[in-house]
Amino acid sequence: MKINLITGAVVIAAITALPAVADSQALDKTGWPESFTVGTGSQGGTYFGYGTGWANIAGEELGVSGAAEVTGGPMQNMALVHSGDLPFGMTTMGPAAESIAGSNPIAPGLKMDKACAMFPMYQTPFSITALSSSGITSVADIPEGARIGFGPAGSTSDTYFPRMMEELGVKFERRNGGWSDLGSQLQDGLLDVIAFAAGVPVPAVSQLEVQTDINIIEFTEEEQAKITGAFPVSDFDIAAETYSSLDNPARSVSMWNFAIANCDLPETFVYGVVKAVMSDNERMVNTHKAARSTLPEFWDRNKVMKWHPGASRWFQENAGADIPADMIYSN
Repeated sequence: MKINLITGAVVIAAITALPAVADSQALDKTGWPESFTVGTGSQGGTYFGYGTGWANIAGEELGVSGAAEVTGGPMQNMALVHSGDLPFGMTTMGPAAESIAGSNPIAPGLKMDKACAMFPMYQTPFSITALSSSGITSVADIPEGARIGFGPAGSTSDTYFPRMMEELGVKFERRNGGWSDLGSQLQDGLLDVIAFAAGVPVPAVSQLEVQTDINIIEFTEEEQAKITGAFPVSDFDIAAETYSSLDNPARSVSMWNFAIANCDLPETFVYGVVKAVMSDNERMVNTHKAARSTLPEFWDRNKVMKWHPGASRWFQENAGADIPADMIYSN
């Protein structure tokens, strides 16, 4: 039974695939679809730009038409890929673990174990942005009752950042929306703060920098330690060159993102997609700077999801991956 979860979502940037390269002709194409769609996130967020990029690359290499689709982000992507409503999606380790355990708020109690790991994407830093005119330069400066935009409902940001703010003693009014929309609301004075969880540079933040003066607020060492002790994240520094508003690296925390595939997709199809994305990192980086971490050696950052057999075979053959048999999906 499929779960129809996309409300008002639109398919964006459908890509007409170019002729497949000769190498892909060697793959057994039995059961391959004529087209595919990648579940991403909201427009203005990293997932959408990154997902459009790899859908394009895989489509060109395999001769299959690909597209990126706007969704609610990692939690919804887990549900859509598990159910088969979408063949591919993108998620972060926290939402993946919760979904597999049956704690996805979209379908409480349903263990979403038919969404398989495909390849590592990048780390998602958690960062806070405010207008310079607000006078907010630290977490401690955020006033009681501040209107904070946490991204699309059910996204990684919306799932974890409110809890992090509560852990740090911040009292706020919770707001949701797409990143581009929240950026506009911040600029218009309808929000006090935006709490981003997205690969950097976040397009909405880069756009804000062009239009107004902003503060990118880092965590103190004590705040960082408190968050890493309470949540499935690790220390991370946002490099100074990421944004023109930064003079020095900004202390943050991050969570790894992985591309996911429905576990029942043909092995050769997923193998071909992984090969297309992982074999040319420079091409991926040209689609989005966050892809600098889309490297084979980061396969071991997945400790949550079972691997799709096609993906595990590629990493075993090309990255020396030692993936235990019980971490590879089988019917």
